Amino acid sequence: MDLTALPAFADNLIWMLHDADQAIVVDPGDAAPVRDALHHRGLRLAAILVTHHHGDHVGGLAALQGEWQCPVHGPAGEAMPVPVLPARDGDRFEVAGLQVEVIDVPGHTAGHIAYVVTPAVGPRWLFCGDTLFSGGCGRLFEGTPAQMHASLSRLAALPADTRVCCAHEYTLSNLRFARVVEPANAALAEYERRCKSTRERGEWTLPSTIAVERAVNPFLRADEPEVVATAMAHGAVSGAPVDVFAALREWKNSF
Repeated sequence: MDLTALPAFADNLIWMLHDADQAIVVDPGDAAPVRDALHHRGLRLAAILVTHHHGDHVGGLAALQGEWQCPVHGPAGEAMPVPVLPARDGDRFEVAGLQVEVIDVPGHTAGHIAYVVTPAVGPRWLFCGDTLFSGGCGRLFEGTPAQMHASLSRLAALPADTRVCCAHEYTLSNLRFARVVEPANAALAEYERRCKSTRERGEWTLPSTIAVERAVNPFLRADEPEVVATAMAHGAVSGAPVDVFAALREWKNSF
C-alpha cells in the first residue's frame, strides 16, 4: 500500500492508503479531493476510517459513502453523520488486507480514537486525527489535561518507527512554540531546520515518526528538566507531568 496526503481546506490532510485497485481514506472532511484522487487513479474506495466528529473530518462522509457504498469505521462514543461500524479501544479488524487496531485517545474530543494500521511489510501507520501533531497536540475541546496526557502517553509508547499521520500541517507553527519551551534541544533545532526546508520545497512535513516526536515534541516530554522548568515559569502548579502538560497546553492556546 502507498500513502498519499490529500490537502483539504486551509491545512487539513486527508490520508489515503492505496494500491493499484483500492483505497482507504481517513477523516474525509471534504469529498471532492477524495473523489478526484480516486477517479484519477481508477481506484475503488474500500473503507473510510474516522477519528472524531468535527466537521472538517466528517463533512465528506455522506457523499463518499453514497457513491461507493463502503463501510465507515468511526468512534463508538461520538455521533456521526452517517451510519458507522462503531470502533472501540482494543478493537482489531482487517481492511483491504491491512490489520487495524483502535486506541481510545480522548482529550481533543470526548470520544476521539486513533487507528494503528499494520502492513504486511514495513512500519505501522498511526492515524491520530487531532490528538498528536508533529511538535504539538490538539486543543482540549471536550477532555481534560489528564485525559490528553494519558492519550499522548499511549501513542508515545508505540514502536519508534511508527509513522505519525496527523490530520493537519501545523508542524512549523508547533515547532516555534517547542523551541521556546525547550531552547537547548539540539534535535528540535535540527528538525525545525529540516521542516522549513521541506515546506520551502512545497512538500508536507508529514508523516513524522514516534521516534521524532519523542525527541522534539514538548507535549511528549513533560518529564524533561528544561520542559518542566519552562512550564513552572508559565503557571504549572507542580512539576508533575500532568501539571506540566496542562500549563504548556494552556500557554500554547494563546501563543
